[in-house]
Amino acid sequence: MLQIVFNEISAAEISQLGTLEQLELLDEFKVREEDLQHLEDERFGKIERDGKELYRFRSRDWRFYFEVLDDHVKVHRVLHKNTFQDFLFRSKLPFGGEDEELAQSKQFWHLIDEGRNAKPSA
Repeated sequence: MLQIVFNEISAAEISQLGTLEQLELLDEFKVREEDLQHLEDERFGKIERDGKELYRFRSRDWRFYFEVLDDHVKVHRVLHKNTFQDFLFRSKLPFGGEDEELAQSKQFWHLIDEGRNAKPSA
């Protein structure tokens, strides 16, 4: 299993949840290298743009967006699924494959870049 590091934005997003829900989500969010190599588990997805890989993990109504850096996972965003539906609606994107549509969206990558540039959570 890879070490998981939340930046200050993703830590703030998950801290909005109740303690029990946080613990349950974090218990489910386990990332192994083999999960990312095969992506056979429907909870995982991959989004690519300009040679950069970003992964998605689904847990209940939440989506963790992260990248793998050497020996750890850096979580850029933790967003509620309705955030994506609202996002897709506002962006007038079709409601097709979530990962493919997000990969094409500049607004989505802006959210991720904000997370990439955020300081690690203490």
